[in-house]
Amino acid sequence: MKYLDDHPDVIWWGSEELVIPYWSPVDNKKHRYFPDFVAKIKQKNGVVKTFVIEVKPEAQTKPPTQKRKTQRYLQEAATYVINQSKWKAATEFCKDHGWEFQVLTEKHLGI
Repeated sequence: MKYLDDHPDVIWWGSEELVIPYWSPVDNKKHRYFPDFVAKIKQKNGVVKTFVIEVKPEAQTKPPTQKRKTQRYLQEAATYVINQSKWKAATEFCKDHGWEFQVLTEKHLGI
């Protein structure tokens, strides 16, 4: 948030202000997804671009690899497929609006 507040090219930003409907494969129901950030950022070429940004741990961006179906594995698998559904809906939403969706992890943020 400090980056968005302090960067001179950030024109506007908000946190969890956008609602994107998505269908969950876990319970087969429609839900509402609130991405972490929406920001309008002036690009180097002068074009203003809108980004929808989700911040997640790197581990939640990859499918779980455990072979035994423990309770933890099942929870991680459910989290992964739900995230994939959210991000697919967000990507389509952004495409329809001429925006860009990004998932950032601790690696992107240098943490």
